[in-house]
Amino acid sequence: MREKKVLVVIGAHIGDCEVMAGGIAAKAASQGWEVHLVHMTGGEKGHPKLPPEDYLRQKTEEARLFAQHIGARAHIFPYGDGELEETREVKFRLAELLRELQPRTVITHWEGSMHRDHIITSRIVVDAVFYAANRWMPVKGKPCWARLYYAENWEDPVGFTPEVYVDISDMFEKWMEGLRLCAFARGETGFNYVDYYSSLARIRGLEVGVRYAQALMKPWYARKVCVEIENL
Repeated sequence: MREKKVLVVIGAHIGDCEVMAGGIAAKAASQGWEVHLVHMTGGEKGHPKLPPEDYLRQKTEEARLFAQHIGARAHIFPYGDGELEETREVKFRLAELLRELQPRTVITHWEGSMHRDHIITSRIVVDAVFYAANRWMPVKGKPCWARLYYAENWEDPVGFTPEVYVDISDMFEKWMEGLRLCAFARGETGFNYVDYYSSLARIRGLEVGVRYAQALMKPWYARKVCVEIENL
């Protein structure tokens, strides 16, 4: 029986998964992967005019539309924007979801960020991936081991080094179409995410000889490999 391939992307706010790994998620879905976008908060306090309760409704709908557009499923945790805490309860709740979804690969924020929610999400995910894998942890569900990668986010640049590139050339337009369904990505909150991430994808593509790519970074422990001499 063929292994079911599951990708889980975990972002601090609705919108982070979409921009930092949306092209990768679309690519995976197009190749038969089961794809899940997990939002730790709604990002509801990021609009210059709309009150949080109204913006949360808007972003929740945008999360649903984007996920549907690329063939993924959205999961939204109930924590408040700017109020996410690195607690045992949050980590175990995420670990339980990971055991339910059984991902092969998990992508999240790099912790070198200017945003507290991004930093905390990165740390929560590292522990949740460990808890989900350890059979002795008091987490519901079947243990699962997943590869962990960090995605490239404009708010998380400190120490980020692109190491693994995913060619998203054939899914680039689909990704951009999905982003344009989201008002924040079109510049409603003051930053034009579509322009930034389309330009970044072109740069990353040029670096590896393709049209468009998104880059990931490995955890430090995954960089150590043993190879046979003929594979050097």
